[in-house]
Amino acid sequence: MAKITPIGDRVVVKAEAAEEKTSSGLFIPDTAKEKPQRGTVVAVGPGRYENGTKIEMTVKEGDTVLYGKYAGSEIQIDGEDLMMMRESDIFGILN
Repeated sequence: MAKITPIGDRVVVKAEAAEEKTSSGLFIPDTAKEKPQRGTVVAVGPGRYENGTKIEMTVKEGDTVLYGKYAGSEIQIDGEDLMMMRESDIFGILN
C-alpha cells in the first residue's frame, strides 16, 4: 500500500468487512448490508492547532475505533478501500 500521511487532525481508517450473515445464520444480500462503523486506524495526522496551542491526537496507528455511520470520506489507495475522517468523527477506541 502506498504510504499516506494525513494532515491536521485527520485519520485514515480501514473499515472492517460488513456482516455476511445474521446471528441466526441467514445470509445478508449485498443490498441490505449495513455500512460498517468499526475499523482499524492505519494513519494519523500530527494534530491540530487551536489558539496557538497544539492539540495532540488521541488515536494511534493500530487502534480499533468506532465511528459514525456517515463519518468521513471513502477513498481508495492501491485498490484498498479506506475512510478519511477527522478525529472528532471517532466515538471511541475499543480495548
